[in-house]
Amino acid sequence: MDNWKDIIRNEKRQAYYQPLREFLQQEYATQTIYPPKEQVFAAMHHTPFLDVKVAILGQDPYINPNEAHGMAFSVLPDARIPPSLRNIYKELEYDVNFIMPRSGYLMPWAKQGILLLNTVLTVRAGQSKSHANRGWETFTDNIIKSLNRHPNKIVFLLWGNSAKAKASLIDTRHKILTAAHPSPLAGGKFFGCRHFSQANDFLQENGQSPIDWQI
Repeated sequence: MDNWKDIIRNEKRQAYYQPLREFLQQEYATQTIYPPKEQVFAAMHHTPFLDVKVAILGQDPYINPNEAHGMAFSVLPDARIPPSLRNIYKELEYDVNFIMPRSGYLMPWAKQGILLLNTVLTVRAGQSKSHANRGWETFTDNIIKSLNRHPNKIVFLLWGNSAKAKASLIDTRHKILTAAHPSPLAGGKFFGCRHFSQANDFLQENGQSPIDWQI
């Protein structure tokens, strides 16, 4: 399978997914859940499978209103820039020729082949990790396994412990870079990782065009 539609359809047929589906139906019916139901798979909608050059893995969606829209670390165009994304921008300023933007909408990255994926794709408002251990981890394990079979060499940026746990699913023909989560809760350990320049170096070494990180 070389497209997300077929990959996701296959996952939804697996035994683990039925309890996850039932849990999500109950959660969306009784709680405020982010992102909106129709945006849960937005990362894959906006970055086709065969276009993926870089996969950025985070933890779970933003927990505040009008932020999460199905792409890890990205917020809607009119939303304030969350602290985690601001720290990503600060590292970009340090690492590459990057000017701090006013927007946190990362669609320009998605359109260049950057898959913005969380390890858990939904969350209750105000409650980080509230949808952990419900089946999403298996789903995203299988997404990573699909990417591992990608015809091209991919850069995997694994930020935070939840993302780092996926490293064992990835072959060494790809580039795996790990760092602390960019959240302020990580105490600044994300800074200095220089993942963005390293990603571009790897892409160019393997005959692919570099990412223009500017938003």
